[in-house]
Amino acid sequence: MKKKIIALSLVFVFLLTAGIGCKQPSMQETATPITLNYWRVFDGRDNFAEIISKYNEQHPYVTINYRMLRSDEYEEALLNAFAEDRGPDIFSIHNTWVRKYESKLEPMPPQTTMIFPVLQGTIKKEVVPEKRVMASLTLKDLKQNFADVVYADAVVNNQIYGLPLSVDTLAMYYNQDLFDQAGITDLPRYWNRDFQQAVKKLTKQDLKGNILQSGIALGGSENIDRYSDILSVLMMQNGAVMMSDAGQVLFQTIPAIFQGQGYNPGLMALRFYTDFANPIKEVYCWNNDLENSLDMFVSGKLAIMLGYSYQLPIIKSRAPKLNFLVEPLPQIEGATVPINMANYWLEVVSKKSPYKNEAWNFIQFMTSAENAGSYLSKTKKPTALRSLINSQKDDLDIGVFASQVLTSKSWYRGKNAALAESFVADMIEAVLSDVEDKTIEIMSLYANRIQQTVN
Repeated sequence: MKKKIIALSLVFVFLLTAGIGCKQPSMQETATPITLNYWRVFDGRDNFAEIISKYNEQHPYVTINYRMLRSDEYEEALLNAFAEDRGPDIFSIHNTWVRKYESKLEPMPPQTTMIFPVLQGTIKKEVVPEKRVMASLTLKDLKQNFADVVYADAVVNNQIYGLPLSVDTLAMYYNQDLFDQAGITDLPRYWNRDFQQAVKKLTKQDLKGNILQSGIALGGSENIDRYSDILSVLMMQNGAVMMSDAGQVLFQTIPAIFQGQGYNPGLMALRFYTDFANPIKEVYCWNNDLENSLDMFVSGKLAIMLGYSYQLPIIKSRAPKLNFLVEPLPQIEGATVPINMANYWLEVVSKKSPYKNEAWNFIQFMTSAENAGSYLSKTKKPTALRSLINSQKDDLDIGVFASQVLTSKSWYRGKNAALAESFVADMIEAVLSDVEDKTIEIMSLYANRIQQTVN
């Protein structure tokens, strides 16, 4: 019996040394070179060069293959690539696309495991790979580190699906020369009577009623940049609930807090908005015959434009001599808490990626406070991180946008955000052409249509 045991032991040792029946070393243990394909819009590789270089110092076996695509081709390229199993490991999605892409995304794992090069030895120095397990951000970390809107958008079923490098907010661009010519010294801070009177002074028409100069780009749809965001934030500031936690579109209904008061905040906001494109209203200053709002502002024929920080370099390059400033988005007078509009992108990981571990490790690395600053300083974008907001508040270009990040909100617009926005445009145009005062019925119709993109 003893001889049999010895014989079996010898066989087992032989199998081990021959490599038969034993587990192959994992990639992390051997630091096998890998390539992470990263797709994005708007930003060139130079904006990430410093971050990628720092990451490679820690993980030289990981190559980041960065590719920038045009915004008008981005989604189609993504979907085609995923259908053919050649999609990127990491890519960006708009904050309103999370549910649309959820089935294609890998949520953040509880931890990531990476290899670090470590210098060892006293006499003969050599670099050896060292495996380290690092805890990922928790839900609590996300809420503490990032603006609240990020938690609201990026978390689905208690899992984190993406992290942002920045969060943009809607602000008020205004032409200082046009304000001076109109004799307006006090900038409108609230959506009130003073604001409306200022718009009247800033609007000019010819004898035929054609608008030569507009006080503000409000009231219309397709020729106003981000019209859907503008109307949405007006509704939210006014007290409307855009969507319930259960995913029900509610902006057309009266919230419980206003029940019995005869006050519908969504309805009031929509009427306020469309009045600026209604020829019979005293604040009339916009119609569908005018140029796009950005073009109007650049040409000096628009006094106020509501826009994001990404439009700032466009305006400066197209109209370098334009005398304009940026101020916070107007609020409801008397409101205790300001409400602003968020617009941003999330960095996410493909469910089909063979390197999900490394992809999520890189996203957490580049969106950390220690590294995101490099990207933000190169791109001049407002931060998504609470810890960096104060350092941006005094910046002449992005200070206003950064100061609004903590009070910014968004809302889920279904699995087809573009279609939902087109329904908002149709709702605006239907109200403008309505002669029977059926605004509430129009709102209900289009709320139901948007609901269909959610279900």
